[in-house]
Amino acid sequence: MRTSDSPLGLLLRHWRQVRRMSQLALAHHAQVSPRHLSFIESGRSSPSREMVITLAGALRVPLRERNDLLLAAGYAPVYRESDLAGPAMTQVRAALERALAHHEPYPAVVMDRHWNLTQANPSAEAMFGHLRGSPPATAGANVIRLMFDPRELRPHVANWEQVAPALIQRVHREAVGGVPDAVTRALLAEVLSGPGLPAGWREPDLTTALLPIIPVTFAKDGLTVSYFSMITTVGTPQDVTAQELRVESFYPADPGTERHRWT
Repeated sequence: MRTSDSPLGLLLRHWRQVRRMSQLALAHHAQVSPRHLSFIESGRSSPSREMVITLAGALRVPLRERNDLLLAAGYAPVYRESDLAGPAMTQVRAALERALAHHEPYPAVVMDRHWNLTQANPSAEAMFGHLRGSPPATAGANVIRLMFDPRELRPHVANWEQVAPALIQRVHREAVGGVPDAVTRALLAEVLSGPGLPAGWREPDLTTALLPIIPVTFAKDGLTVSYFSMITTVGTPQDVTAQELRVESFYPADPGTERHRWT
């Protein structure tokens, strides 16, 4: 059987290409024989569930996509995807709420895998409300769409020429597993379809040296504030939802912003 005939083989080859690993390198990292791995990819051998999980771990495959590998091998998914509002996520939800509250008086938000806001502290709500003109609640809004939409935040980003390319590269770099999925690629295509935005931004820039930080400066109605941010993720997650959550905390980049209070 050819590799192209094996659903699991196709996925394994995809992730090897993403990680730039040969069969020999993957076999070494997973501590399996190259012959056995070759047979798995070609469909000549049916791996155990444990072997699929071992290979996925060696390839640093995100939990959601590990479930896809298991399904392709004929096994049920083992990583659950919990409702953030459900009882299984009580501890995670409490930690998120504590992180948002403790970051006051500065803005902080929680985002999912696709840059959709799921939570925001009062300072973040007030900041976005000021910039957006007090629209409905921020929760559910997409950060990338907000930043690139000329009807939303884009006109109020004073250093847009610096922030826009850096933000796009963040989307590439901070994708779960380091690889934008179909939804993220569609989001990039959508926001980059606007006038004057280079099509080349749809691919990661691996040649340009990145600055340590590029603060985003917002200016509206005589108020100018400048922030840089730090990202927090859930450590050693065993749940798809938990792995895909990110807390973005905004820190003042100048004394004037440090003195400003949104609430």
